[in-house]
Amino acid sequence: MSNHPSQPPPVSDGKTPHVLIVGAGLAGLLLAILLDRANIPYEIYERANEIKPLGALMSLNASILTALDQLGLLEELEKVSLPNNKMTFCSDDLKVIGAFEVADEKDILGYDRIAFSRPKLYDLLASKISPEKFHFGKKVMSIAQNKDGVMIRCSDGTTYHGDILVGADGAYSGVRQGLYKLLQQEDQLLQSDSLELSKGFICMVGTTEPLDPAKYPGLTDPRSNAYQVIGKGSQYTWSAFSVPENRICWNVVVQLSSMQHEDERFRNSEWGPESNEALIKEVENFKTPYNCTMGDLIAQTPRDRISKVFLEDKLFETWHSGRTVLIGDAAHKLLPSAGQGAVTAMQDSVVLANCIYELQSLECADITAALQDFRDQRYPHVKEQYDASKMNAKIVYGQTFFERLIRHVVFNYMPKSIQMKNVSKGTANRPQASFLPLVPKRGTCPVMPQKPSKRYLQEQEKARLATATPV
Repeated sequence: MSNHPSQPPPVSDGKTPHVLIVGAGLAGLLLAILLDRANIPYEIYERANEIKPLGALMSLNASILTALDQLGLLEELEKVSLPNNKMTFCSDDLKVIGAFEVADEKDILGYDRIAFSRPKLYDLLASKISPEKFHFGKKVMSIAQNKDGVMIRCSDGTTYHGDILVGADGAYSGVRQGLYKLLQQEDQLLQSDSLELSKGFICMVGTTEPLDPAKYPGLTDPRSNAYQVIGKGSQYTWSAFSVPENRICWNVVVQLSSMQHEDERFRNSEWGPESNEALIKEVENFKTPYNCTMGDLIAQTPRDRISKVFLEDKLFETWHSGRTVLIGDAAHKLLPSAGQGAVTAMQDSVVLANCIYELQSLECADITAALQDFRDQRYPHVKEQYDASKMNAKIVYGQTFFERLIRHVVFNYMPKSIQMKNVSKGTANRPQASFLPLVPKRGTCPVMPQKPSKRYLQEQEKARLATATPV
């Protein structure tokens, strides 16, 4: 980590951009790996003093597993994951009220959906990045940009310069705040982008220590046993998923009333350890299908690995301006109900890396055009997943009469063929790095075509001609 009060602009060849990545979350880490593969220089600036990933379950599908497969990361991730193609829904007396299952998922989609503890993916991605690329304790306070470059100023007084600034710093992005402040000063910020994120739920999550399989049935099954329990006539839903090492990832979701949205006791903008004892006491007697209560699972979870956050959602319209671009939660915060928040964030990283790779020059106009291309490619797909996550939230969390009615119809009257059609459609977009050899299509379902890289094709042809045997 640099101790200098400022960093001069990097020496440039006039063609290859120096990228400043703010945020060492999943999107930022994956972008760093991709830029490294493309031989594009970058640095990562993280406001925390160390990477300490919190949260519980993650579940990824073919939409992003294809890119991880291309990068050679899938096999390592599968070693710490379990296949997960079924979700069972229960009432609070553990009576099964429905299930969502994709039979023959791997044959149809080409990949199993996999479930794992979130820190496992953080550790895997971080291990592929040189330690000197990380700069910790760097909270962005302001940004500045012009035709020659972009600069960030951090809370410790340091400044850093580059050609492109990527805000991958989450829902409360300092980069977004800095960018929107500049746009507001120029009267160019859309009114909708100045509104706060929508808060409808609060969530507490954790992952247990290794458990005794004799006490918790199903822990040693080859597939993840996933359960969602929906409280009757209450604000609560809770879930439990088995993951490798005989652990259980769990969460509790509270649906907030309109008055509670602004209640200070729920305010918390960080995925970090907080004083959760009041909520723990409220849920400790809730039953789970693992022959235990939520209190039992919480007792087996280190307190510093339990976190409580709002489940918020907002799709921002302005993703970029000048040399600055937003990805992941900084641009679009999705409810986790459809399991697509991390997927869309990492897809952003893939497509943005492709657009940066295609740059012809470091002129601001070329960079702006590349960032617009990124948004054009990503926005329609993100919008689709954003809408799906809102609908799924009604099914898996909802407690109003209308939401219970939707859940009843989905579980009892929606044909399996329609469910499979929705799954296939939702995983058809599978972006890969256009500057690396593509992974062949897997599965029987249709997949959207990959946008080819003109530069990569030209370089491949040049290499072919250079090695061709003269006639």
